Amino acid sequence: MINDMNHNIMGTTKVVGIIGWPVEHSLSPVMHNNAFSYLGLDYCYVPFPVKPDYLHQAVNGIRALSIKGVNVTVPYKERILPLIDELSNEAAQIGAVNTILNENGRLKGYNTDGLGFYKALKAAGINPKDRRAILIGAGGAARAIGIYLALKGVGGIILTNRSQEKAGYLKNEINKISPGICEVIPFNENSIKKVLQKGDLLVNTTPLGMSPKIEDSPIKSADFFREDIVVFDIVYNPLETMFLKMAKQAGCCVIYGDEMLLYQGAAAFEIWTGKEAPVEIMRKFLKSNLGNYTKST
Repeated sequence: MINDMNHNIMGTTKVVGIIGWPVEHSLSPVMHNNAFSYLGLDYCYVPFPVKPDYLHQAVNGIRALSIKGVNVTVPYKERILPLIDELSNEAAQIGAVNTILNENGRLKGYNTDGLGFYKALKAAGINPKDRRAILIGAGGAARAIGIYLALKGVGGIILTNRSQEKAGYLKNEINKISPGICEVIPFNENSIKKVLQKGDLLVNTTPLGMSPKIEDSPIKSADFFREDIVVFDIVYNPLETMFLKMAKQAGCCVIYGDEMLLYQGAAAFEIWTGKEAPVEIMRKFLKSNLGNYTKST
């Protein structure tokens, strides 16, 4: 039985963690610390709650304390950009960072959200190349997913979002990568129902349906789904949202939000350690703690 509490913290131990506000409910520490223990790596993962006025000091602290790296969560994925030294190509194109590597005081920012989404699709046997994706939402997660899908040769992207302005901005960013690939439709059920007839992949990138508002869903009826469409909800609290329940009822292939959380975390693990992430160990501890998480939040 792996137990991250048995790890002895020494002067040689490399410290990684997560910065955000709040972070007390993050499942990343249990996922990463058990992965470190399984591989016998002298690392520990710590949550760092950073109040909004202290982000600049926190980033300086990463350098000053020789912290090996951090994940970055809300509300700092975009705000942190001017405070770090270098961006990966994906992070620059997405305009957000969720992982930082400290190389002797030089901080490089990555975005593993799009990769995490893509790997979750591949793990489910879905290759998005040449498929038509419908993304509900136009926030940070939609940005990471949409841009990554464009980089991977998706056949088309349809965006729908309450704010047409935000959707239009994201459409332009995606079309810079692959001209003409992305279009925007109004955020209403009739528009979504029409495009569902020609889509292959439907993704909820919004918090609709997240606890405590578990009755919410961006789509209100199972009649809207075609059984041959793949449906992905990035929400993982609850694990089976109303959106996914209706998709299952319609006979769709569904992918749960914890899979994206798992694979984006595995990518960060590999950036920090240079080792292949033990994905099945990380999945095991993530799933075993999701029950506690959904009961307590």
